[in-house]
Amino acid sequence: MLYRKISSYIEDYLKSDTDKILILEGARQIGKSFSIREAGQRLYPNYVEINFVEDDEGEQLFKNIHKKEDFYLTLSMVAGDKLNHHDDTLVFLDEIQHYPQYLTMLKFLREDNRYRYIASGSLLGIALQDTTSIPVGSIIIKDMFQLDFEEFLIANGFGIDAIALLRQSYKNRQSLTEEHHNHVLDLFRRYLLVGGLPDAVNTYLETHNIVKVREVQDGIRSLYASDASKYEKEHKKKLLIRRIYEMIPSQMENKKKRIVAQEIRGKEGDRFDQYKEEFEYLISSGISLAVHAISNPHFPLSESLQKNLLKLYLNDVGLLTGLLYRNNIRPILDDIRSINLGSVYESVVAQELRAHGHKLFYYDNRKQGEVDYLVDNHATMSVHPIEVKSGKDYTVHSALNNLLKKPEYNILAVTVISNERKFYQEEEVTYMPVYFVMFMEAGTPQTDESDYIF
Repeated sequence: MLYRKISSYIEDYLKSDTDKILILEGARQIGKSFSIREAGQRLYPNYVEINFVEDDEGEQLFKNIHKKEDFYLTLSMVAGDKLNHHDDTLVFLDEIQHYPQYLTMLKFLREDNRYRYIASGSLLGIALQDTTSIPVGSIIIKDMFQLDFEEFLIANGFGIDAIALLRQSYKNRQSLTEEHHNHVLDLFRRYLLVGGLPDAVNTYLETHNIVKVREVQDGIRSLYASDASKYEKEHKKKLLIRRIYEMIPSQMENKKKRIVAQEIRGKEGDRFDQYKEEFEYLISSGISLAVHAISNPHFPLSESLQKNLLKLYLNDVGLLTGLLYRNNIRPILDDIRSINLGSVYESVVAQELRAHGHKLFYYDNRKQGEVDYLVDNHATMSVHPIEVKSGKDYTVHSALNNLLKKPEYNILAVTVISNERKFYQEEEVTYMPVYFVMFMEAGTPQTDESDYIF
């Protein structure tokens, strides 16, 4: 069984006294249902699971229910022998966004307090927009992602004590030994091939066969495309979600790496605003990661974003390398110099930063240049630029240097991420091995904790 950090969060929630209902949000096939099911079956003698997608494809018993009394009746029809009382009965509502009326009903189920509830879903942002009564104060929404690199290391037998030592090296800005660096970097490169989707990771662990891993990834990409087609049909609009999704890998190979509105349909004059719904679906479903442009960075970054410019990344780096290199593992494992891995490294860093709570932005200024990522540093109330380098020229970063020369931006420190072993600092620039991105938690204090006591 794969180790997932979210499991401890779910367990703590289920053991707590809160009466709010947890909704685990994230893309399909990342392990939401498995994680809830494992904790729920272990902690509750009476565990009931209702999958609304399966219900819609089957008898549709729960589809047209809008009153809690009718819900209780239907629930008792399918699981009456497992329903007792609040303290020993957990009801898991899977894919809750599929029947949006249940988002409103959660408020009344919570007030009734008959059973304990937990839910999972994707597209919650869109579903809540279409909900007549948003259950504010009744729910907790927690984002979940596929396995991050730390979880991938553990899945490959990397010990918890070794993880702790790596974390300490990161905090102390200490380089690993040559041998340790090579070992961790080799596993990181395997992560670039496999990614973090649980089925792909399990297939890799069982077979170590890239063809089998790619088959799993192809199936998941097909599922994502199928979901998009269903969404388009249900909303009776000629959207271009699938077209934009399929454009992402090729766009990432371009210099600017962003979606150009005129290229979606090949029509001059098309504007970004015409595709708001398509972008919203791709981002809200969790199958794409959005990185918004900032031309004048100030803390907090959300106040400075340019809404008509963004980059889209696939949610999983394994899906990207599967599309770019198929079954050829050599470009990744051997780091062939003639092949530019820039988009791959940017993708995995976006994946790690997002999984660790960062909102993603990038610096785009016609005169000053472009920097891969900007994140908020809440401890210093400043903007923290991050540049990702896949080649040997990692010390060349003119756009970063230009940012540092702008006192009005209050840039106190920047980070350059690369394959190089040494972890060191030159003036305001910190050079760091790429695998240490797994410890870049959002909101982590950079100074003594006593500074935050009040």
